[in-house]
Amino acid sequence: MDDFYFRKLFVYQKAMDMVDQIYDILNSFPAFEQNALSSQLRRAAISVPSNIAEGMGRFSIKERIHFIEIAYGSLMETLCQLEIAKRRHYIDGHQFETFECEIIEIAKTASGLRTTFMEKLNNDNH
Repeated sequence: MDDFYFRKLFVYQKAMDMVDQIYDILNSFPAFEQNALSSQLRRAAISVPSNIAEGMGRFSIKERIHFIEIAYGSLMETLCQLEIAKRRHYIDGHQFETFECEIIEIAKTASGLRTTFMEKLNNDNH
């Protein structure tokens, strides 16, 4: 299925890896967080690759940029919720730092993709 080229994007692959890792750590969260922080963290993490995929499915460069920006916002939300989990001692400092490094890598890659699309948009308008 080469039609779905978003799967080949490094940023998408890294975001999917992050989702897997989030699911793994959520098993250790307290049961009472199931409908609160766990659920919110799961949704935020899932939103990152989902919005990348949706954006790449759009034909308009402006829409692609928009969905990358939404993915970036969800990535920041994920980082915030992981920081809350660390403060509540649901994850340790090492786990948080590992996620933070991965999130920085995803953020830089998403920003680079956004820049590429912005340049294309600017070149098309000139």
